[in-house]
Parts: sequence; structure tokens; C-alpha cells
Amino acid sequence: MFGRLARLGATGGAGVRLVVGSRGMFIQTTATPNAQALKFSPGAAVVAGSDGTTSVGTVEFTSARAALGRSPLASRLFGVDGVRHVLLGGDFVTVTKDETAEWPLLKPDIYAAIMDHYATGQPAVAAAAAAAAAGSDADANAAAGETDADSDVVALIKELLDSRIRPTIQDDGGDVEFVAFDTATGTVSLRLKGACRSCDSSVITLKNGIENMLMHYVPDVRSVVQAYDELDGISQSEFDKLEKSLKSPLLQ
Repeated sequence: MFGRLARLGATGGAGVRLVVGSRGMFIQTTATPNAQALKFSPGAAVVAGSDGTTSVGTVEFTSARAALGRSPLASRLFGVDGVRHVLLGGDFVTVTKDETAEWPLLKPDIYAAIMDHYATGQPAVAAAAAAAAAGSDADANAAAGETDADSDVVALIKELLDSRIRPTIQDDGGDVEFVAFDTATGTVSLRLKGACRSCDSSVITLKNGIENMLMHYVPDVRSVVQAYDELDGISQSEFDKLEKSLKSPLLQ
């Protein structure tokens, strides 16, 4: 992931031209640093702001259930066998697949799902979900108990994320979301999304890219760590249990 914070470079990709009604739609496909994720750009707004233009926020769905009632487009994509996660951005869609699924078999169905969605004229994301994407950082600040004393530091962190870091990561089909800042330890917690979520080099991005930049511009920042949602936490817990069991003397 995302060597472009050391030089984050999205890999160029091909595209396919589809016909939606009487109009043609060109969907560009771009490889990401995560072999299990592809970025699809339909040439139209995906997550739109209140003014109808593309949003800088993203909305991620990690299951079909999570997308139900919130995103017609994501729901269609989860109907494709092998789709694991869906990230919707201002003008792109990142699809993460199961490791056993093969892109040559998935891509035609993904193209069809995107084409069928735009033929309906519906928004890709329900208004409430789009608004939540725009306000997710504010919600995170409140949940983290941000105070007036640390708000200036948090504001600077968020400004750097929005202006210097997120656009580059979104180019590679991912995103990063501010979760919390611990004033006692100087630790910034961030949630990785989309192609970043399961990318092998996510730790490199956090430490060599994001952490170095934030520590350079914000003296109060001492480290950056990845925050996990409940599902990720369960997976990590199970992994830790497995690792411990493999080290058991009974198995040696």
C-alpha cells in the first residue's frame, strides 16, 4: 500500500465501455497495491455532497447487511459472488474480493452491477449515509472526548490528513479516517479503509508515510497506530489465539 506517501503510485489500468440506455459509460479499472482490490471509476459521481458534486468523504461497507438500505450500488456489488468489501468514494468504487476469487471472472459481473445501478438513476449512497461520510470525523472527535484544549492539535492533524494524505491514498483506492488523538501519549489512531484495509504494506504506510509526516508538522504527535473495528478486532483476537496455540510446547 501506498508507496506514494514515500511515493504513492497507483498502477495504471484498463477500462471498459458499456452502454446504459442510449448513453455510453466508460468504466476505468485501476490496479491498487493490494492484489485483492481493484478501483473502478465510472466517470460519474459516486458519493455526492449536498451540492451534488463529488464528495471528499468515503463510505465503506464490509458486508451485504451493512449496505442494505444505505447503498443500492454496494448492495448490487455484494450480489456478485466473491465480493468481500466495497468502498465508495467521490468518483470511484473500490471492490475487495475474497482471496480465492479470480478477477477475470469477477470483473464482468462488477461492470454489470455498476452499469445496472446507473441505469436506475438512483444515488449510489442514501442521503443519510452520504451525510455520515462527510461528518464521520466530527463524530469520531466527539466519541473520543475531544476537548477545547486539544482541538487545535486535532484540527491540524485532520487538515494534514485531508489536504496531504487522503487524496493520495484515495488515488490508490483506499482511505484513512481519523479516530482519536491521545494527548497523554501523543498517539494518533487512524482507521484504514478500502484497498488499505487488508493490504500487506499498510504498516509501512502508517509508519513510513503518515506517521513521519504528522510528526514532522505536529510536534505533539509521537506515534500513529491503526484502529480496528469490531470485526477486525475479532479477527485479530482469533489470530492471536492461533499464534499462541502454535507456540504451545504440546505441539513441539
